[in-house]
Amino acid sequence: MNGLVSKAISNGSLNFATGDTSFNDFQRVYGLVQCTVDISSSNCSRCLHGAISELHNCCNGKQGGRIFRPSCNLRYEIYPFAQSMVPLSPPPRSPYPSQPLSANTSTTKLRSKRNSYVLALSIVIPSVITVLSTITFWFSCFGRKRTKTQKFDNVDDELHSTELQFNFSTLSAATDNFSEANKLGEGGFGSVYKGTLSDRHEIAVKRLSKNSGQGEQEFKNEVTLVAKLQHRNLARLLGFCIDGEEKLLIYEFMPNASLGQFLFDPNKCTLLDWARRYKIIGGIARGLLYLHEEFRLKIIHRDLKASNILLDIDINPKIADFGMARLFMLNQTQANTSRVVGTFGYMAPEYAMRGQFSVKSDVFSFGVLVLEILSGQKNCSYESDVSQDLLSHAWKHWKNGSALEMLDSTIKDTCSRGEAMRCIHIGLLCVQENVADRPTMPTVLLMLNSYSVSLDLPSAPAFYAGSRLILDPYPGQSEKQKISKHKSPDESAARSINETSISELYPR
Repeated sequence: MNGLVSKAISNGSLNFATGDTSFNDFQRVYGLVQCTVDISSSNCSRCLHGAISELHNCCNGKQGGRIFRPSCNLRYEIYPFAQSMVPLSPPPRSPYPSQPLSANTSTTKLRSKRNSYVLALSIVIPSVITVLSTITFWFSCFGRKRTKTQKFDNVDDELHSTELQFNFSTLSAATDNFSEANKLGEGGFGSVYKGTLSDRHEIAVKRLSKNSGQGEQEFKNEVTLVAKLQHRNLARLLGFCIDGEEKLLIYEFMPNASLGQFLFDPNKCTLLDWARRYKIIGGIARGLLYLHEEFRLKIIHRDLKASNILLDIDINPKIADFGMARLFMLNQTQANTSRVVGTFGYMAPEYAMRGQFSVKSDVFSFGVLVLEILSGQKNCSYESDVSQDLLSHAWKHWKNGSALEMLDSTIKDTCSRGEAMRCIHIGLLCVQENVADRPTMPTVLLMLNSYSVSLDLPSAPAFYAGSRLILDPYPGQSEKQKISKHKSPDESAARSINETSISELYPR
């Protein structure tokens, strides 16, 4: 494929090449590389080499594969799938002097000439159709969805030339050289700092940890995703910075930090009256609906939790932290992964145990969030006379007809009982054990906004006390690997397994 890149950029303005080579004694491999005609040879080479570097992620061990990028694409197979574009050259001139042609000779020559034209057309037209079909197919695929195997391992070259890019020196000055006084928080993938630009505009700078290889993946994921998202209930990405080993994301600054810092603080929680909590539930629902249905790509967040819901100055919720998000194709409904990432306590059972995730995985996390907002308690650390999780606590009260008893004491006497009961009902529908029984986000929003919509009775939630499901935080791994994971320093610092966000290398 590298050889085809050299061939493509040497073809002048074509930026296109096909070829084949011997793979072993019995088999050949065929390849195609192509760039759009509006980019230079150097940019074409850079784009194609970046695409080649992605092959090991999507196509390792496969007999064929394709990579589509905004300005280039490539493909390889073990069978010939594209005709070679060989330029037609005129026939060699005869060394003998021309002779007058007889009538039969003229007819023969004309027939031969006609056949030559037919032959030429039969070669040129299919070649042109092949090229146009390839371009059309690429634009069609890219316009709908990126392929599900896309891992965002390379930041698009186009990002480096956009107005989103910040200078590292500018960010260093804005954060007072990333001083501890300006640190807003710290996670497994780096720290977040408050910054003030020269025009007095306040920003939040997420500085990636230099020794976190997994963090680099999260950074690239956020850059390619969040830069395209525009919704009032999603945190807005203002820009990014790549400077050597330094990789940073710049977000709009949220003066009220995260929902978790309000909800689980015994003093700040009193500021969240019923009207604000109800507005927060609706805002999160609208943000998820945008990700699942209204954006041109279907996005699964995979780490929806209270600490990833930011609050602006008016306590409007903003879904943040898209480092673990995944794209789905237009008609794709679910996917599997051997790398389970997210936060226990918010993770759907089919995802935590089998690595299966879908829009219903986010719906489960949303249901947990709703019950936390209503009760003011974390799912994983509910304190009562009987040790149990929040889902079990809510289900117990629901079955006993005392659902309102689970409400936070600061809102129990002032809330709208009808709205509160409906929210509890919706939350329990979202955390049902059976994936098919959970509603979609359009249905959730309809249930929140319309009392004319009747609600189904919920079934028992996943992970409730006595559930037949047993959570395996490391599906598909040997006992030795699991023991090794439990001995890692980051995990030993976690307060409980339900509170631990997990990733392949750096839990947080």
